[in-house]
Amino acid sequence: MPEGFLERVLLRKRERLKGLVLEGEAPPPRCDFLKALSEGTPPRIVAEIKRFSPSRGPLRPELDAKAQAKAYELGGAKAISVLTDEAFGGSPKDLLEVKRSVELPLLRKDFLIDPLELEESLRLGASAILLIARILPAETLLEMVKRSLDLGLEPVVEVHTERDLEKALSTPARVIGINSRDLETLRVDLKVVEALFPKVPKGKVVLAESGIRDRQDIMRLMEIGVENFLIGEALVLARDPVEKLKELLGIW
Repeated sequence: MPEGFLERVLLRKRERLKGLVLEGEAPPPRCDFLKALSEGTPPRIVAEIKRFSPSRGPLRPELDAKAQAKAYELGGAKAISVLTDEAFGGSPKDLLEVKRSVELPLLRKDFLIDPLELEESLRLGASAILLIARILPAETLLEMVKRSLDLGLEPVVEVHTERDLEKALSTPARVIGINSRDLETLRVDLKVVEALFPKVPKGKVVLAESGIRDRQDIMRLMEIGVENFLIGEALVLARDPVEKLKELLGIW
């Protein structure tokens, strides 16, 4: 990751917030993200739409968000994650387009730092939003989790360390995302999930993020009890995302 990546992203986010004005009532979420990650036979996959990676650079700059979302729905994804930050080649418009294309729950994946962005997420069609424990002070994280739940949005609190997890568990968040990728160094290690998963209390829904490339990776984590997987690069780079999803799900 380029030096100072997080700092630049957060600076840009704060500048954007200065011009963010919302009017009127936000509609309730259309789909239930928590239900999608709690029912049915695992593995359950949240398939991600992104065009760039801060570590790898361009993945598929020309990617059509609507077409990709339809492929994910056809392939058996339980929900779709949409990157809306420009660092990943995304924009809020992508979320709106995906909302109009599929009936699956949508996770807005971004570096959200202000409660105003939660109401914006509802307007864009999100059923859930990502909150990164590392970048949010404990009080802000708690405020945003509570506000999300009040709005009917499912907050997915992302953690990478035990300290992050402690912060996440001090909130009423029901979904914990364990990211194998260190946002500072960009190193990816599935051992992070293996170490933190047993420390998550029963009753919480866990979503494993990053570094999941194939069926073998999924089976490795399912052996310790993980049931939900957020997968981006492996699907974005696949020649046929429908077939790749079926492979990951074990549908032959």
